[in-house]
Amino acid sequence: MMWLNFLHFYQPANSSLYRINEAVEKSYWRLITILKDNPELKFTANISACLLERLKDEGFIDLLTSFIDLINEGRLEIVGSAAYHGFLPFLPITEVEYQIRRQEELTQEILGVDLKGGGFFFPEMAYTPKLAKLVKRLGYTWIIVDEASVNSDKYEAAVIDTNSSLEVIVRSRSFSNAYLPDLVNNDLNNNLPKLIVTATDSELYGLRHQDPTRELEKMIGLDKLETATISEFLNQKKSLNKFKLKSASWETNHLKDKNNPFIIWNNPKNIIHRDLWRLVALAIQAGKDFSDDKSYEAYRWHLDRGLASCMFWWASGVDFSHNFGPVAWNPDEVESILNDLIKSVRSLSSQDSLVIKLKAEKLINHIQRDLWRSHWSNHWRSNSEKN
Repeated sequence: MMWLNFLHFYQPANSSLYRINEAVEKSYWRLITILKDNPELKFTANISACLLERLKDEGFIDLLTSFIDLINEGRLEIVGSAAYHGFLPFLPITEVEYQIRRQEELTQEILGVDLKGGGFFFPEMAYTPKLAKLVKRLGYTWIIVDEASVNSDKYEAAVIDTNSSLEVIVRSRSFSNAYLPDLVNNDLNNNLPKLIVTATDSELYGLRHQDPTRELEKMIGLDKLETATISEFLNQKKSLNKFKLKSASWETNHLKDKNNPFIIWNNPKNIIHRDLWRLVALAIQAGKDFSDDKSYEAYRWHLDRGLASCMFWWASGVDFSHNFGPVAWNPDEVESILNDLIKSVRSLSSQDSLVIKLKAEKLINHIQRDLWRSHWSNHWRSNSEKN
């Protein structure tokens, strides 16, 4: 069995050191150790630049050195992405390009990797034809998407996207939403397909799924298991079928959300989502209007951290138990990112920015009011009823 395993290493830029330590100790070191102990093992990964920055700043030098060693050995392939995990379909194309180039700069600086010419991962696997064309123009050759973007009755692991001419690796949603080691180790009759493509958060392996019986390590030791980087796999393909990919994320349900494939991050019925995106637009416009402000660097620093997709995810209220996750509702998590978003506008020094600042303050007051009103009137009550 060939296993193409794509790992997404990410923590928000403003995550607490405790949370980063937890991910490092429970998941990152486990994956690194498995790769070190198994010379034939190969994975492909995105390591978000905002996480690389934090790992460097917080002194995780041994971990970064281990990443570099595995990259140089050709057993850990690194792909491009957006540095601060913005939700790209709803951001201006100039902001998207900024985040992609920032990912390139920081990956080169910290890991010594030139990302051009390789693969690309859209945060939340949120593909659109427009984004794919941009990625192609910026020098990438392949992308990874969820099978929802292909939307075909027959699963194909690799195709060509006619929107962009990019090669595409297609993750299997069913296998990615399960814990593959459990499935493989219990497959006594060899009923699994010969090729399995998974793409998951790296935190699945240890942090989100504890795996006390070490099923991952057992799976890695199986003689029947083969692995390759995604680029190696694609280089072996002589011809690929062509598909016109659809806008989708790794959580899109086209049957349920026909008109909005990104409803988890932008639900028109969710007033918190509505006002969050209004504040995002206002904050980005502030940067355009005051690009020569003497405090622009502080503005940009906060804006980077205030655009993380997690803010919208934690305001969605969607149950992710199907994917080893919680109910995506947490006002504290929303506010932790929201605080950076509003601080970007507050950072501007020009007296002329007063008007846009007052608009932003009005919006954040509405957001916080609705956020906590919804929390205490709905989620708190439902939890108390269960108890």
